[in-house]
Amino acid sequence: MKRLHTILWIVLFLLVCCRTAPADENRRVVVVGAGISGLTAAWELAQKDIPVTLLEMSPHYGGTGLTSEGAICIIGTPEQEQSGIKDSPQIAFEDFMKYGRDDHGPGPNKEWVQYYVDESRREIYDWLTQLGVRFEEKVILMPGNTVPRWHKVAGKGRGLLEPIYKHCKEHKKISFVFRTKAVSLLRDGNRICGVRAERLKDGAWIDYPASAVVLATGGFQSNLNMVRQNWPAELPFPDHLLIGGGLNAVGTGHEMAAAVGAHMVNMQYQWNYPTGLANPSDSGGRRGMNAYSDKSIWVNKMGRRFMSESRDTKLTFPEVVRQPGGTYWAIFDSNARDVFRVSGWRPSQITQGIFHNQVMSPYVKSGLTISELAQAAGLPPEAFIQTVNRWNQMVTEGKDADFGRIGRDQLTWSHPPKIVQPPFYAVQFFPLTRKSMGGVAMDRSCRVTDSSGRPIPGLYAVGELTGLAGVNGKASLEGTFLGACIMTGRVAGRAAAAALADQKNKPD
Repeated sequence: MKRLHTILWIVLFLLVCCRTAPADENRRVVVVGAGISGLTAAWELAQKDIPVTLLEMSPHYGGTGLTSEGAICIIGTPEQEQSGIKDSPQIAFEDFMKYGRDDHGPGPNKEWVQYYVDESRREIYDWLTQLGVRFEEKVILMPGNTVPRWHKVAGKGRGLLEPIYKHCKEHKKISFVFRTKAVSLLRDGNRICGVRAERLKDGAWIDYPASAVVLATGGFQSNLNMVRQNWPAELPFPDHLLIGGGLNAVGTGHEMAAAVGAHMVNMQYQWNYPTGLANPSDSGGRRGMNAYSDKSIWVNKMGRRFMSESRDTKLTFPEVVRQPGGTYWAIFDSNARDVFRVSGWRPSQITQGIFHNQVMSPYVKSGLTISELAQAAGLPPEAFIQTVNRWNQMVTEGKDADFGRIGRDQLTWSHPPKIVQPPFYAVQFFPLTRKSMGGVAMDRSCRVTDSSGRPIPGLYAVGELTGLAGVNGKASLEGTFLGACIMTGRVAGRAAAAALADQKNKPD
């Protein structure tokens, strides 16, 4: 009798478990993409006790952000206060709207810009520091900002992503599924109810049912067909365009969302860089890296300077793509080689991977004299020598009579050195795809909307897939890429959790 009593209790326990477990699973959310915006959304959902399945087609987390500089545009931080930087949401709002203005288009999304400048301290800075992310003390002034707002994370992209991933990985409500590619969205009527995916190791197709789906698949800047189709009408398409987006930033999220009626907005807003350097690890010669030297001058195929060199992409990119062949050479001497930078690389990697790498020989030239350098780079010797001599003379005089660069402001590149110390270097640069600032339309809750502006039930989008919430308009203030990814991830996670709680409280 006692044994029977025990068995009955076990059966009752199992029945209770079987009844409660599905209720929990019915609230499951699938997040597609384990980059910074996907991880952030998953973290928010897990805080509300909602099970999350995070699908990622790569064998690891991180996306583009992992190899980035890990710098974020934030307003009103302790680092700004300690440096005596007077900033405010009002000042930042004006900077965002002015820099991203488009005389022929909508420009920045005012509602999202206002939210960003008002909440970046709380939503981004405070949240990251609580997770263990550490910022460097110095805040850097970047183009388009009236005050310094560029906060560098200690450890760059990895220092930013690792703490977020660690907290997600350790959370019992989040499960990761790597090497699995989302292919399409599942629907029940007009409601999104899951994701169909392909397991890459064996090609098996698997359906992941969900009460909601958050798309965090990134942009389309590694899909040259999409880049060309949406290229800004006012710019010529480059002869040689390097790919600088994430490996999986090929527009899969755009395709999945469009298939269920999502609207696309401002796809022509592309933030591409003029500082693309061929990636030595890419045998196909298609992929590039973001590299730069603040102490260089830029010359075109004729051996002439063509603009004021700077990291203000809004000004430099259009001029570069209009040069013959859409390319140029950065010229500097041995003193300046030490400040040559490649995003996400350490100085030792740059020395070995760029300047002592035979693979880079077509793009990195050197010479003991300016004439020898001209010959190595295939530049017209007379014009090139004249350009360098004129530059050195203008540095001595403290005035760039050609383009107004020298002494222009407090930024690094406004106080450049002469090019006098051999050996001399010439590094060839090309335009580089980088960020999508247009994409899937969504509302202030990150709910994907159709062409009529109506939300598609159960579908959310975050990060670069949304064009970074439109906070940039036509031109990006550096640091808003990672910042907008975090912000939209948090908003979407909270919104999806609230919607599920509302559904749970409604009677069947």
